[in-house]
Amino acid sequence: MGKESSTISDIAIRAIDRTVAAAGELSEISPEKIGKILIDTASALENESDLICRSNKEDLDRMDPADPRHDRLRLDPERIAAIAADMRNVASLPSPVGHTLAQWTRPNGMTISKMSVPFGVVGVIYEARPNVTCDVFSLCLRSGNASLLKGGSDARATNETLAAIIRQSLADHRLNPDTCTLLPSEREATSVMMKAVGKVDVIIPRGSASLINFVRENSLVPVIETGAGICHTYFDRDGDTAIGRQVINNAKTRRVSVCNALDCLIIHRDRLSDLAELCSLLPEHHVIIYADSEAYEALAGKYPAGLLQHATEADFGTEFLDYKMSVRTVTSLDEAISHIAQYGSRHSECIISRSKERIVKFERRVDAACVYANVSTAFTDGAQFGFGAEIGISTQKLHARGPMALPELTTYKYLIEGEGQIRTP
Repeated sequence: MGKESSTISDIAIRAIDRTVAAAGELSEISPEKIGKILIDTASALENESDLICRSNKEDLDRMDPADPRHDRLRLDPERIAAIAADMRNVASLPSPVGHTLAQWTRPNGMTISKMSVPFGVVGVIYEARPNVTCDVFSLCLRSGNASLLKGGSDARATNETLAAIIRQSLADHRLNPDTCTLLPSEREATSVMMKAVGKVDVIIPRGSASLINFVRENSLVPVIETGAGICHTYFDRDGDTAIGRQVINNAKTRRVSVCNALDCLIIHRDRLSDLAELCSLLPEHHVIIYADSEAYEALAGKYPAGLLQHATEADFGTEFLDYKMSVRTVTSLDEAISHIAQYGSRHSECIISRSKERIVKFERRVDAACVYANVSTAFTDGAQFGFGAEIGISTQKLHARGPMALPELTTYKYLIEGEGQIRTP
């Protein structure tokens, strides 16, 4: 076992070193050429759709279909086409690199400019999400960064095929294939990446709360958290029932395995008589509801008995990633906001209300990366925000927050120019 671990570590170390060298070459590549590479890579992915699906089937066959990650792992021609479309969207966006963010002249005549620059090497650790392989590559290349990918073993075959297609496209354009590197899927490679201080500039974990916590607690390389999504929708006493029914159903059932899916419906006590109607579209998706005592009473006899259960404390503050949802009854907007503050993850929160006053209060008081009013939380997504794609949804407050796209993959440096100025005591 020790020999195997050493071998995997050695492979990972050499791969990281090659990626660092490749990152240094990217500053010489024009934005136009990068755009062309991305467009051609998108076409290559579509052309190799059958190969990708065969590799994906290998991974799917090893996973229980009942596992919520199964849906995230699954690729088909339609999803591959969507991945390619996102890559083309990224190619169409302007480069975020080389922009003068600010400029001023000091009294001594020297000029100071603040310019956007790439991080260098961006490491991403992720689980059964093969689309991340392509999204990270496209966003990193467009922003002048080399991408260092560490996928999970659940998606090993799919990731290897996707990475091979990407690297071949880079080689076809005479760009160093190590600009995009997929590390071995074994855990030892994760440890190597997290210790690569001075080589990897930032690590972004994408996956379960346990993965994110592990990376944050153990990485020596700076980490940007893309936190788990425990998302709430509050139906206010002035909420529109038709809007609420559609928003709740979409946020809960569009894709249950994603971080922007609804986990808890909060309802004002004055509107409990509308709760059954608000949940009326959920039974066709077999959504299990864990309701507090008041909500349970309002739903009893109006929601399928086999899908209705009494809530426990553990059902609040849980990211279900499944066809499950909790319901909490409150007596005021303040109580709803307090519930979100206690159980939320600062990802995406929503209010359904026709009261502009209460909407504004909710927007100001709720501490989350994305706060919605009368809109499904399913829109927390880089492509839906017009960013082309995303590298993750940051729930922290340093550097980036919300969907992270091209601008968030840059930092800045200062350029100081003069004519021989010296500093005197």
